[in-house]
Amino acid sequence: GWTDRVAVANRAERVAQVQQGMMLFKLFMGAITGISLLVGGIGVMNVLLAAVAERTREIGVRRAVGAARRHILAQFLAESVTISGVGSVAGIILGLAGAYGITALIRANSRALMYAGVSAGTIVVAVTATVIVGLTFGLYPAMKASRACLSSAFAV
Repeated sequence: GWTDRVAVANRAERVAQVQQGMMLFKLFMGAITGISLLVGGIGVMNVLLAAVAERTREIGVRRAVGAARRHILAQFLAESVTISGVGSVAGIILGLAGAYGITALIRANSRALMYAGVSAGTIVVAVTATVIVGLTFGLYPAMKASRACLSSAFAV
């Protein structure tokens, strides 16, 4: 008669459902991250293309005094990495401030013991990704600047 009084439940289906939900959430967040990196990269490229257009005289003068194409390419790639690096640092600071601020508000307004967690690996991945995006999207404007013609740089 113990089978009438005891019920054995297997939560494997529920665990599988939760795992599938977590996987979908990770994919969704990855898609949002990818779109954000793409938009940021396009922004960096637009800024650098505008800089190239405005600085054709400077590029021409540098070429005239002996700067090689690789020097100009390196200059604009360095600018690209600097822009994306500064954006990365600002994003990390704002993200950490937001995470710690939100968890502090949750703790203050509820009895939940919730704390923000961050790892060094996450920060390294974020900085690496932004530097790669800066290099990738800065390559076209840098190549355009390095190919700038000397005659067009001195045209009035």
